Amino acid sequence: MRPMRCSIPILVLILAAGPMVGQAPKRDPLTPKQAQQIAEAGIDPPGRIGLFTKFLNEHADAIAKLTKRADTPARNRLLNRSLEEFSTLMDELGDNLDTYSDRKADLRKALKPLDKSIQHWQEMLRGLPGDSRFQVARDDALASSKDLADQTKQLIQDQASYFKEHKNQAGQERAEPE
Repeated sequence: MRPMRCSIPILVLILAAGPMVGQAPKRDPLTPKQAQQIAEAGIDPPGRIGLFTKFLNEHADAIAKLTKRADTPARNRLLNRSLEEFSTLMDELGDNLDTYSDRKADLRKALKPLDKSIQHWQEMLRGLPGDSRFQVARDDALASSKDLADQTKQLIQDQASYFKEHKNQAGQERAEPE
């Protein structure tokens, strides 16, 4: 009988690769064109927030249209994925807001339409039918929208106070040392 020395490394490779097989690549919730627009607006914080708001509104409209389609497994999978992407975009916008607020960028013009849109998104999410096939994604989207709403409201207050005290810095992309 021949020893099976080479089978141990192969077994180790199979066991190590096993978890990777089930992992699908994460899909970007933005189209390449939208991602390009966001990247180009990186130097304009209010513009970038405006683009995120626009793209999130488009996602919300698509989700609302999906709920009007016939209840099929394909629709439910698409609705689940759309809700996950919607949450991802809201979380990414929240990260951007953190970055811009730390820099003391003047976001006031972009925050008012964002605040209004968030209210619309929350109404849409609450109006979705309760369905176990996409309930987790819906709950995650509601949690993301609540976090974003809280963050936006706080940021509106913080910005009003900061720029009332620092009038000479209104319209800035970042606070510069004086």
